[in-house]
Amino acid sequence: MGRDHPEPGRLHTHFDRPRGRDRRRLRPSRGGTSVERPQARGIPASFVRLPRCLGPGRRLRLPRLPRGTRPAPQPLQRERHGEVGVSLPTRLDRLRARFEALGIDGMLVTAPSNRRWVSGFTGSAGVVLVLRDEARFATDSRYWEQVGQQCPGFRLVKVAGANTGVAPIILEGLADIRIGFEPSHLTVAAHQEWLHAIEELPAHSRPRLIPAPRAIEDLRMVKEPVEIDALTRAVLLGDEAFRHALGQIEPGMTERQVAWTIEEYALTHGAESMSFGTIIAGGAHGALPHWRASDAVLEAGAGVVIDMGVVVDGYCSDLTRTIFLGKPTAEFARVYDIVLTAQTMAEERIEAGMLGRDGHAIAMEVIAAAGHREHFGHGLGHGVGLDIHEDPRLAPAGDIPLEDGHVVTVEPGIYLSGWGGVRIEDQCVMEGGRLRPISTAPKF
Repeated sequence: MGRDHPEPGRLHTHFDRPRGRDRRRLRPSRGGTSVERPQARGIPASFVRLPRCLGPGRRLRLPRLPRGTRPAPQPLQRERHGEVGVSLPTRLDRLRARFEALGIDGMLVTAPSNRRWVSGFTGSAGVVLVLRDEARFATDSRYWEQVGQQCPGFRLVKVAGANTGVAPIILEGLADIRIGFEPSHLTVAAHQEWLHAIEELPAHSRPRLIPAPRAIEDLRMVKEPVEIDALTRAVLLGDEAFRHALGQIEPGMTERQVAWTIEEYALTHGAESMSFGTIIAGGAHGALPHWRASDAVLEAGAGVVIDMGVVVDGYCSDLTRTIFLGKPTAEFARVYDIVLTAQTMAEERIEAGMLGRDGHAIAMEVIAAAGHREHFGHGLGHGVGLDIHEDPRLAPAGDIPLEDGHVVTVEPGIYLSGWGGVRIEDQCVMEGGRLRPISTAPKF
């Protein structure tokens, strides 16, 4: 059967064009193709723009990889100073350059992602102490050899247990200096243990613990070329897993089965792990932005929100697409169109120097003009790197200026209780003062 007369229950990857009075009229415009919509669609014509790939009279066609051309995941090789393209001494020097402003003489690093970024260590347990003239790494016997391989230049401090007796050993020989710690990562209990251990040291060699918030996070926001490469490979593998799932999804499958279809493909094609628990939200579940896949059965005639991500060489991807099982309803097409327009406008207009909240406002303006302000309750996006959620934030409270090297998501959504939701998310990198989408997964 033709595209305009689909078989019941089939997955559709395009919207049938409205006929008669509601038919869209396309006209060329600078930078893309504007779309005139009837006023009832709820979006002022000045807001509306389709991606450049759509010209007058063209249908959106899904990009597909030719057979046998899947980009093979390439594990990051190791060299003397950690990951290829990464200079750990340079990262240490950048951190030390912040000591004066932070009012510290050394930095205690306990957060796993910060520890990896500053040392290159990929294991699960260890404490790093960066001083002005040396860097120490304390861990137990499970990781002594690994530290020697991944963290050359660090002084290995051998301890009996990762969480036992670390303080007096790693602080050995230090005078009355100020040691910064990560207040967002060190628990109250752990902080008390460190204070107690310091009190047990000789009076002349008791360092002082000083909160040093965002000491490393601020450095991590601007991604190095090797990080952008790893992020790109993660995004492309996630896109590929999504495309694979599109060929498998059908009514009668459970949300959990769809999630496993995605995860099995990703984990057998180069992913270290998933970035987070895969979200498959069918029908009314789509109104819950962080719904997790359940045993609910997907039904024909309903939307499905798919939010997923993979980890490659420690770096995360984050992708959301919303599909429809069967011929899309007019209401689904209307909501989808609003969300896609909001995302397209944000990706085109966000630029370097803009605050995160200003980027959020671009998408919110489109959604609010369509009467759905109260149905878009989360931020437009967030940074992505070693952690799935990092700064900068594209949100009402986002006060960090955007700059080249930032990698962020752009993910507007509309959520209607009892009906479902639509969210579309790309991962983008700021280059040359503009956002460049990395994501290539098809939109509908």
